[in-house]
Amino acid sequence: MLSYHPAVAENQPTNKNRMTSELSNFAARLLPFLRDAARQAQGEKFNELALELFALQYKSNAAYRTICGSRGLTPRVAEHWTQIPAVPTAAFKELELTCLPPDERTFVFHSSGTTGQKPSRHFHNAESLAVYEASLWIWFEKKLFSNSGLRMAACELLALTPPPELVPHSSLIHMFETVRQKTGGASRTTFPGKLAVDGSWALDFDAVIAALSASQQPATGNPQLILGTAFSFVHLLDFLEGKNLRFNLPAGSRVMETGGYKNRSRSMPKAELHALITERLGVQPENIVCEYGMSELSSQAYNLRVRSAERGIRSFHFPPWARVQIVSPETGREVAEGETGLIRVFDLANVFSVMAIQTEDLGVRRGGGFELVGRAEFSEPRGCSLMTA
Repeated sequence: MLSYHPAVAENQPTNKNRMTSELSNFAARLLPFLRDAARQAQGEKFNELALELFALQYKSNAAYRTICGSRGLTPRVAEHWTQIPAVPTAAFKELELTCLPPDERTFVFHSSGTTGQKPSRHFHNAESLAVYEASLWIWFEKKLFSNSGLRMAACELLALTPPPELVPHSSLIHMFETVRQKTGGASRTTFPGKLAVDGSWALDFDAVIAALSASQQPATGNPQLILGTAFSFVHLLDFLEGKNLRFNLPAGSRVMETGGYKNRSRSMPKAELHALITERLGVQPENIVCEYGMSELSSQAYNLRVRSAERGIRSFHFPPWARVQIVSPETGREVAEGETGLIRVFDLANVFSVMAIQTEDLGVRRGGGFELVGRAEFSEPRGCSLMTA
């Protein structure tokens, strides 16, 4: 077991160039690990990498080092990844929780929120974005297309968001743009979203209908991959109902929705939303996938169908290079199976910021995954759904 990394001993003087170089070395070693994670990312290997990254981040991230010191948790103390201090997402609004010097912060993701809220800031450079993009793509492709026999390159991509140039600091839209680039779908991608006067997201329904209609042409129709927030789907489904429109998208079409309803109008249970997607778009329930992610993380979780004796439960799972705990808000300790608590994520792909993130979302512990419940009552509204008009 690797409980301490001598190359970043706590009594060594801080050297930003050296520390950035060591983090770059870690990122370079992590990339092949992500690609082969299904075989490698188990038990001790994850623990070894997590403790090494904790030591590097403790040394090079001043704000995080202060937080760890106030809790008495340092690399000398931690012997297991579960002992690594987690930072609340709210801290990203107030502190510069980054290992990157100011002149190396070439890109930043902002959390979405209501007008007037101070957003979280997750700083990146070219190396950190490379890890982020590798992490999201490997798990995205596996969860949406593994064992389906359908190639991503055969799909038309419809992202129910504004295009990247209108919202350059959105991690969600950067994710969708990465998917577009990975599939080589530049000429087959539609971003029919636009910005309302207040900065919220709206849909150009004419553009959406044109894309959906084109997919149904016998000569040219290809499977659709439709990506969007839960609220963007609600708005689209309401429009289709109002116009009495239904589509039967080609076999193999997929839908990915990212959830979120806070402070934006009506919400509905997942089962009802997905039933309406099937009714209006013709995409079968097994081809509708839910995603869970945030600007402070570099990896995403997707739901899997787990059958219980009483009902079908959709549980979310992060990739093997991340771990999740469901912890009690009162004690900070992991809750028992089937109990509710706050979602805490340990994400190796967060190389240049903080790997341990304490979210403000509630989940029910389901084995190695979780069932998403919603936001904790004390939390500020957050999420891409808040940007949807």
